[in-house]
Amino acid sequence: MNRTVAVLALLLLGMAAFIVVQARRVPPRPLPAVAALVDSSTVSPESTSAVAPTLVPGEADLVSVRSSASPAPRRDLAEIQRRLADGESGTYIREILLQRGDNNARWPDRQIEPLRIWIQPHSNLPDFHASYPVRAREAFERWTRAGVPVAFTFVVDSARSDIPVVWVDKFDMPISGRTRWTRDQHWWIVGSSIEVALHHQSGTPLEPDAIYVITLHEIGHVLGLDHTQDERSIMAARVRVRDLSVADEHTVQLVYSIPPGSVVKP
Repeated sequence: MNRTVAVLALLLLGMAAFIVVQARRVPPRPLPAVAALVDSSTVSPESTSAVAPTLVPGEADLVSVRSSASPAPRRDLAEIQRRLADGESGTYIREILLQRGDNNARWPDRQIEPLRIWIQPHSNLPDFHASYPVRAREAFERWTRAGVPVAFTFVVDSARSDIPVVWVDKFDMPISGRTRWTRDQHWWIVGSSIEVALHHQSGTPLEPDAIYVITLHEIGHVLGLDHTQDERSIMAARVRVRDLSVADEHTVQLVYSIPPGSVVKP
């Protein structure tokens, strides 16, 4: 009897040892992959299908400098830095200043004398639609509600305009719009122009809603804004939204609350 019990115990111990060895040979089962969280207000099927990712060339390709008779702005460096410190939260002002060597660029206040905008009313380019100038005008009107001391008026004579908006077929790079502006020695913006493509680089026509969004982005450049890494903003290099963000509005307000030029000691 005792011998039988001993044999059974040995068999049980052998089976337990075999199970342990086999368990060690089986690789651990991988954990299920965690799905990436996507902010639908930043990346959505609607925005990515209608609006081309907009990659605007760097400042060196867009900005020219010329001397002007405009007076130098009154500057109080301590006050400038105080306003930046008080107002920079919720903005991307530091990204702009970093790209400009700590210089602020802006138009003089133009509420009494609005900037004159000429939007090309017609084009013989393929797929041009009569709604495109209307949507571009709506984009300017949207920026007037952002609290900037710059007003716009629309003129019918391109020769009398401060900012012409013209249509191009497409760009030979993956962009949908391009802005050029001229600044003077004081960093006042003294001139600008906008080109808006009617087609993606691939040749696919752009919808009226895309024209509106692209023009919104380019007007931001006209006003002195540069790119931000925040894709929730209209000034992201790759445009994924359809309207100005709170950060867009607060940033442009901060830009126009300080004078142009350096925000640090020379």
